Amino acid sequence: MTLDMMLALLVFLFPLAYSPGPGNLFFAANGAQFGFRATIPATLGYHIATAVVTLLIGSGALAAQAISPELFQMLKLAGVIYMVWIASKLWRAGGTKSDLHAQPARFRDGVVLLVLNPKAYVIIAVMFSQFLTPVDAAMANAYSTALGRTGQLGVVAVITFVFTLNNFVAFSIWTLIGEGLARQFARDARARQLNRGFALLLGGVAIWMLLM
Repeated sequence: MTLDMMLALLVFLFPLAYSPGPGNLFFAANGAQFGFRATIPATLGYHIATAVVTLLIGSGALAAQAISPELFQMLKLAGVIYMVWIASKLWRAGGTKSDLHAQPARFRDGVVLLVLNPKAYVIIAVMFSQFLTPVDAAMANAYSTALGRTGQLGVVAVITFVFTLNNFVAFSIWTLIGEGLARQFARDARARQLNRGFALLLGGVAIWMLLM
């Protein structure tokens, strides 16, 4: 992959990773309630799942287009239900210190968040359709040798690494933003307002996912 293609990939990914969406709002809300360190397990779960799914799609083992419409709709509905469930928990949460039963998101929560996000599959498939160049694909088709296949997989690995790292940076920034907001809403009543604000945002994202 050339430097120009790398820069184009970063430009392509910037608005997708840094604008409000299910992932970054989820981590911002957890950062607000529990702080940056407490979100690390969920962050690892999300981004390990991201890397695995991206590698599978990029290597051709999985494609968004190959998912049946029925399965895709079921995945979308499951994702919406999960987001609404998270939003409802935030809405009922008290202050950051007073809600003794609240727990930070775990490793598996991060994995589930990625797996149940059909939009992620589409974005990854579109990304590879744009940045896994025809030259690379032609090379893999023209040469059945291990060298040709390895060359294509090398490009897939680079794109996967850039995509996952970019998401990690974006989500870390949103988590820190959430933690910073929590300091401004330190009192219990104001912390509850912050949690409910995140709940409304996540609920809005769930509705948007359903209508997509």
